[in-house]
Amino acid sequence: MINEEVKKDALLRLKKVEGQVRGIARMVEGEKYCIDIINQVTAAEKALNMVARIVMKRHVESCVKEAILKGEGQEKINELIDTVYRYSKK
Repeated sequence: MINEEVKKDALLRLKKVEGQVRGIARMVEGEKYCIDIINQVTAAEKALNMVARIVMKRHVESCVKEAILKGEGQEKINELIDTVYRYSKK
């Protein structure tokens, strides 16, 4: 489960991404240079990926670890592997 530290960090990062996305929308509305818009979209994607990494790390440290210690880890491990595969295809 997400703890308070991860929650605080993820929410802070998501609020920054939200601001980035609003800025990108303003750039599109203002018909700014295409490459500048693409660069900002790429920066927002990287920021979202960092949120995913933080949450995934916590998931491994808590949910996966707990399931393994209970002898019920295979399902969580498979779920994690599927998620990593999907994540890495981006």
